[in-house]
Amino acid sequence: MKTVIEYIAKYAADDKYRGRMALVDANEELTYAMLWRRMRGYAQNLVDKGVKKGDYILIRCTQDAAFLTAMLAVQCAGAIPVPLEKDAGPMRIKEISEDTKAVLYIDNKETQVSMDQFRMPGTEDDNISVYDNMFFPKADDISEVLFSTGTTGKSKGIVITFKNNIALAENITEGVKMSRDNVELIPMPLSHSHGYRRSLANLYFGNTVIIIGGVMAVKQMFNMMEKYRVTAIDLAPTLLAIIFKLSKDKIGDYKDQLDYIQLGSAPLVEEDKQHLKKLLPDTRLYNFYGSTEAGCSCILDFQDETIRPHCIGRATKNAEFIFADENKNRVEADKDHPAFIATGGAQNMKEYFNAPDLTAQAVKDGYIYTSDLGYIDSEGYIYCLGRQDDVINFAGVKISPDEIETEAVKCEGVKDAACVPVADKTYGQVPKLFVSIEEGYEGFSGKNCLDMLKKVLDANKVPKYIEIIDEIPRTSNGKIQRKKLIGI
Repeated sequence: MKTVIEYIAKYAADDKYRGRMALVDANEELTYAMLWRRMRGYAQNLVDKGVKKGDYILIRCTQDAAFLTAMLAVQCAGAIPVPLEKDAGPMRIKEISEDTKAVLYIDNKETQVSMDQFRMPGTEDDNISVYDNMFFPKADDISEVLFSTGTTGKSKGIVITFKNNIALAENITEGVKMSRDNVELIPMPLSHSHGYRRSLANLYFGNTVIIIGGVMAVKQMFNMMEKYRVTAIDLAPTLLAIIFKLSKDKIGDYKDQLDYIQLGSAPLVEEDKQHLKKLLPDTRLYNFYGSTEAGCSCILDFQDETIRPHCIGRATKNAEFIFADENKNRVEADKDHPAFIATGGAQNMKEYFNAPDLTAQAVKDGYIYTSDLGYIDSEGYIYCLGRQDDVINFAGVKISPDEIETEAVKCEGVKDAACVPVADKTYGQVPKLFVSIEEGYEGFSGKNCLDMLKKVLDANKVPKYIEIIDEIPRTSNGKIQRKKLIGI
């Protein structure tokens, strides 16, 4: 099995691909030939500095072509890159450095070792040898360790192999029906699995990655889309909401240019979903389900008019879904009897870094077990009701909070909403709704909101309590932090 490193080298030596743009940011354009030369130069420099196979190297994300080049070059040298968020603080850097016993810390900004200090090859020779005495990793070698950011406690290191990354690339390229001339805009953080894996998928396929630092600079984003004829975009739901807020419906101007948009990291708000479908009626619109541990394992094209509440789509190429009880025993699951979702396949992580007990808790017989409750229907569509702690158990009936939240944000004056279970003597649990109100709006009525919800929700799903708070707590990827609301 080839690795992404070998695919880049292959494209760099191929007349059809060598001049094609591989990585582009606001300041730099790298063709496949240029990228491979730079990777070789950086890798050789690392070896000259004494870096050995299996060494860990920390790299702060600069959200540009240089960062991805650094990640790939470290792998070429036989070492293992450990990406850090661009705003990682001293304590986090110290913790991960001590855990991995990192031999080098690469940081273009606050520098200990900067990538631009590395010796570059002094030739622009067109004769690029694919192997050129360079280290090519094996499929089972570790490609990177991705440390979760987490909200409490010590972060986990997810160990990924080169074989995992090829399986993930196949899941993505086949899942979105990627063409061989794709140009994908990626504003997602490259230090996190989402943006990083979409970049690798395009490099595996010989396509072009356009890197930007987010969508707040919306004018720059649209300029890059026009300049490079972007055909695909990778987004989190929160970024899509920002695009709508800052540019209204401008993304609709590209309806004849965009092949697809893929979203992930968090559920997409129903209102934004419908609005995007209206603006881009002929663009494929995908939502991925997965995790850093189990990758892009399920995909839904929500341009499809069939409405399937809680559906996350079908398994991707290399993924397999099973369902289990609390003891990880395999069970049959259906709408009335949901069970815990588990994912198998070549995309699954190797293990948690230096944490065999934690690995044993999550993995059994090659499957990664989640706390998400779900089921599969007769057509192979998979449904996710949410995490066990999030799902509301109303007299034995499992209620997904996102169904309530989707309707709650339609109430007049509501900016955001989150629903959590609270204990109830009669029913076991009932829904409690938290709402944040639009700035300047003073006419919100909890009673009116409840009256509206009673018209669209089953009686058992109507919240028993409503509470106004300043802001709904969310992660950087837009996921609701429900644990912060339980007990309030």
